[in-house]
Amino acid sequence: MRTLALPLLALSWTACAGDDGIRTYEFGPYHVAPSQEIFRDCVQITLHNTEPFHVSSVELTTGPGFHHSTWMFVPEHVFPGGDGTFPCSDRQYSEPAAAVLGGVLFAQSTQAPHEVQAFPPGVAIKVPPRSKLIANVHILNATDVPLSLRPNIKLALIPPAEVTTLLAGVAFQNQALALPANRASRFTLECDLAGRHRALLGTDPDFRIYYTLAHYHDLGTGLTVEAVRPDGTATTVVATETRVGDLFGGPLEPLFDMTGYAKLRFSCDFYNPRADVVRWGAGDQEMCLYLAFTDSPYAWGGGVNTPEEPQNETQVGNALHYSNSCAVFATSVLN
Repeated sequence: MRTLALPLLALSWTACAGDDGIRTYEFGPYHVAPSQEIFRDCVQITLHNTEPFHVSSVELTTGPGFHHSTWMFVPEHVFPGGDGTFPCSDRQYSEPAAAVLGGVLFAQSTQAPHEVQAFPPGVAIKVPPRSKLIANVHILNATDVPLSLRPNIKLALIPPAEVTTLLAGVAFQNQALALPANRASRFTLECDLAGRHRALLGTDPDFRIYYTLAHYHDLGTGLTVEAVRPDGTATTVVATETRVGDLFGGPLEPLFDMTGYAKLRFSCDFYNPRADVVRWGAGDQEMCLYLAFTDSPYAWGGGVNTPEEPQNETQVGNALHYSNSCAVFATSVLN
């Protein structure tokens, strides 16, 4: 697979506000040459909202070739610069930092050209006044013809009086990846929420998980999330067996109640048929991320947020298993 350093056209966006509470933000266009891959660029859309937005659903329409994007909201002054496309490194943009400074809005399933993230009536994400959206975009034209993409993202807003439950994002990633050649492997993080939850709220975790989403690339075979009790026993929250091109996210029915649990443990499974070790990254490398929305008054995040070597190798059947320590962060969403 070739990675071509071809420039994007200058990106613009247009916002359309409907009487039905729908805000549509068009961005692009992207003109992508055959075999071109773009994964170091970000896009910014300033919302110009003088009041909070209470977002009940997000709809992203991209078209073929839009491999993945994770949409965050942050204050207007964070990662300063104009709207449009820009190299993420020019503003030192990172998703963990955006999760702490703002929050998670939406994450696109890998290679899904159209996707809707919708919550039950009265349930919404609160986007503070004077916010903007930023997404790290990954575009891959695997065809032999040029693509012209004119994506848009739609936010469905509900009045504050109709909000019964505010949601906060969960964003954990594991950059300690080194997929062994010609082997199956599993990479696990066990993230202790109880200590931080007690320090902030005086109680053990007692929130509910409404919506989950996994992210991995072509070599991923699944992601499993478990809630772990203080005695070490666990219950599965969600397990995916979807492959690239399927929808990796959706609402939990019934909701998962974290009462009685202390940790979240998530594991990404891979099979690497190549002769080389595959590590964290875009292009032909891999990723392992778990995103969710809960009714906690805090947004939770962390994991292993810089590349490092996987640890604690063990063999389970024909697969190699690894585990690393997990950093945990929390940010209030009530401000």
